[in-house]
Amino acid sequence: MAAPGSLASHYDSALLDLDGTVYEGGRPVPGALEALRDAGLPMKFITNNASRSPVAVSDQLAGMGYDCVPDDVLTSAQVGVSLLAETVEPGAKVLVLGADSFRELVSDGGYVVVDSADDAPAAVIQGHNPQTGWAQLSEAALAIQRGATYVASNLDTTLPMERGFLVGNGSMVAAVVSATGVTPRSAGKPEPAMFHVAAKAAGSERPLAIGDRLNTDIRGGNNAGMDTLMVVTGVSGHRDALTAVPEERPSLIGADMSALQAPAEQSAPRAQADFTASLEGTTLTLSGGEADLAPAQAAVAALLTAAEIVWAAYPDSAADDIEIVAASPQAQSALDNWR
Repeated sequence: MAAPGSLASHYDSALLDLDGTVYEGGRPVPGALEALRDAGLPMKFITNNASRSPVAVSDQLAGMGYDCVPDDVLTSAQVGVSLLAETVEPGAKVLVLGADSFRELVSDGGYVVVDSADDAPAAVIQGHNPQTGWAQLSEAALAIQRGATYVASNLDTTLPMERGFLVGNGSMVAAVVSATGVTPRSAGKPEPAMFHVAAKAAGSERPLAIGDRLNTDIRGGNNAGMDTLMVVTGVSGHRDALTAVPEERPSLIGADMSALQAPAEQSAPRAQADFTASLEGTTLTLSGGEADLAPAQAAVAALLTAAEIVWAAYPDSAADDIEIVAASPQAQSALDNWR
């Protein structure tokens, strides 16, 4: 159960990204499970990966120790099918680029799944599938050129895996967009639909959106009007957050999921752990800092201290031109642990 005054105590659910937040490349993020258990918040897991079914995702999470069932998982594929329902009548033909589980979702949604533009599909829906190639992309392009509605599960350009960042669905979508000039409607993050659907399913009025990636998890939570917690365990790093465009700035930042059990103010953009920051032109000077902080905690404390100053100075744009100068040993140590 969340301790009174802790960050978790201010919310009634956690809407969690997966890769980079709960696990990384299939390996559990150290301490995430224990911190989430201690926080005691109902959890909904939301993922842009349309190639895996809720059953497969929940089985994986259960194997890591999470108390998770398929209804606790929401994929961009599921939301994509709900977007189809807004524009395409039940019983219509839909050309599906995606995994077998995605095709099953579309079929279960009341549509006739086809593979060729010659079948005159009313819509094309595209999700990640490692087997998608030129022939499938070309059929999608032909169907869209002939007037089919175009929907994508998500537009992530990369897919984090054990070996690094692989080609994501957004990169495959880009090929179809280039061939047709048509931009799809996207179901996944950073669009707000996933967050609203997940919060409604949790019966949540005060959800906290938690993720590692600024341009999907954080921007999506912000778009949905929710508080957002960035954990520095995945794709986006400290400087990414500091220089982010306003739409991608998190409400809160934690080194990891343990931030949920710490006092709420320790994750807020404000002076932290005796650090101070000043800005002259584009030069940010970081000073002070507690001597005994763990490196990861010191790095985030320095980031939060800097963010308050930088974000106020750049209310409408990214702070790409900021240069940071350390004026104390603690500040230099903290910056050395930024990534």
